[in-house]
Amino acid sequence: MDPKIGWFQTEQEGPSKEYWMKVWDNFQRNLGHVSSKAVADRKLGEAGATQQTHFQHLPLQQQQKENLEGADPANVWNNNWASTFFMNRHRDNLIGNYGGCPWRPPNKLYDSRPIVALHEEINDFYDYMSPTPEEHAMRKAVVKNLEAVILEMWPSARVDVFGSFRTGLYLPTSDIDLVVIGDWTETPLRTLEDGLLQRGVCDKDNIKVLDRATVPIVKLTEKSSGVKIDISFNMNNGLRSAELIKEFKSKFPALGKLVLILKQFLLQRDLNEVFHGGISSYSLILMTVSFLQLHPRPDVNCVDANLGVLLIEFFELYGRKFNYIVTAIRTKKGGTYISKQELAKDMKDGHRSSVLCIEDPLTPGNDIGRGSYGALHVRQAFEYAYITLTQVVNPLNTDYLLDPQQSILGRIVRVTDRVINYRQWIRNKFLLKSSSMSPTSSDISLSSLASSDSEPEMIRDKDENSMVIRPVTIQTEWTNSSSKPESGRVRPQTSKLFTSQTGFIRMFNNSKRTTSQNMRK
Repeated sequence: MDPKIGWFQTEQEGPSKEYWMKVWDNFQRNLGHVSSKAVADRKLGEAGATQQTHFQHLPLQQQQKENLEGADPANVWNNNWASTFFMNRHRDNLIGNYGGCPWRPPNKLYDSRPIVALHEEINDFYDYMSPTPEEHAMRKAVVKNLEAVILEMWPSARVDVFGSFRTGLYLPTSDIDLVVIGDWTETPLRTLEDGLLQRGVCDKDNIKVLDRATVPIVKLTEKSSGVKIDISFNMNNGLRSAELIKEFKSKFPALGKLVLILKQFLLQRDLNEVFHGGISSYSLILMTVSFLQLHPRPDVNCVDANLGVLLIEFFELYGRKFNYIVTAIRTKKGGTYISKQELAKDMKDGHRSSVLCIEDPLTPGNDIGRGSYGALHVRQAFEYAYITLTQVVNPLNTDYLLDPQQSILGRIVRVTDRVINYRQWIRNKFLLKSSSMSPTSSDISLSSLASSDSEPEMIRDKDENSMVIRPVTIQTEWTNSSSKPESGRVRPQTSKLFTSQTGFIRMFNNSKRTTSQNMRK
């Protein structure tokens, strides 16, 4: 089992699993005299490339010793607090305090039908993971402070917010995307880096300039809040894309909830960044939009559509059925599938269609999936999720008789203790005098940040020490919270579940929306 993608389920635990795990460990140990790299790979997985180099320079006995003791994936966890990498061997470190399913309200009885229970869990997950007023106000304050710093450096510049913070589709540890509009002969990435460091916005270890990326950016972690921020220059497409996403959200009621689940699914597997082998949030949203546009059932656009069925069908489409070799995704004009050859005609000279080819609905000839070299790893993760969920919700499969306290959604998604404690730390650190602000508001603008008279006032506690990202072995002030956080806001479920949405067969052969028989196979 790939430690980056999955973990053992409850029904797989027991003496048999323990025995075969010992057999596997012994087998890997005996491989040491043949290939030390294979032994290292077992512990490090795909995310341990840096540590692999370290292993290759050690004597063979020391390599085996370090691998038998277990490689510490602390680097992965520190870069991504939501990561469930190697949860099979580090379950207590990752979800030992809260169990990984904090969205399930205590003592709530879910429907006895697994597919309906999954729908209810998705609603609860959305309610729990949606930003609280404190989280929203804290992010607005961070943006406002950064704007002040940037305008101090370039008074004639303009700072705008785009991405998930503008659309409202952000997770507790999501980045904030900013764009600086101004007039420069050369993009001042290094100048901005120096200015942020001089003003104490971040530490030197928590800022990086990606000047060779497709879109050059400055990545940093704001010191006082721990929020990650990406800053680009003169990229107007981000603002237009955010407005387009808000239009799609109003058209497809299920879009927001599906996207939030899928973003968490990819985030905890480190598949949410293009330069790490994943796909971007914008690509994921357009994939979801295309899925809903081309769905053969018209009732998917109803407010009370069964989200469990839709989630499984999404995983089925992009994990098993979609032809990544010849097919491209188009979302404009109602959506369709087109051949990559047809899309390549509009591309600039020298550009080829990527593995995951998504036409930019705003810029003709631009491939949104360009650079997603690890798209097939994402496909593998989607297929894993499809198999895992269908095994338990299929009414004909009586081998999976779940305890009512077991989470169906938790088989593919978990929230780590570190994220839960971080959210609790925000609630305690950034108190609000008023709770009148809507945390899910997607109308974010810097002008409103500066001029709003109704914004709740944020109260900082007496301890003004900044929270700095440290290795997991060094505890921050919020990593060992003694009190269990609230389970989240839960809305009563009154939705009608359509009987036509309890099946699992989905047809993707709409002749009006495809261009060739090959693309439907």
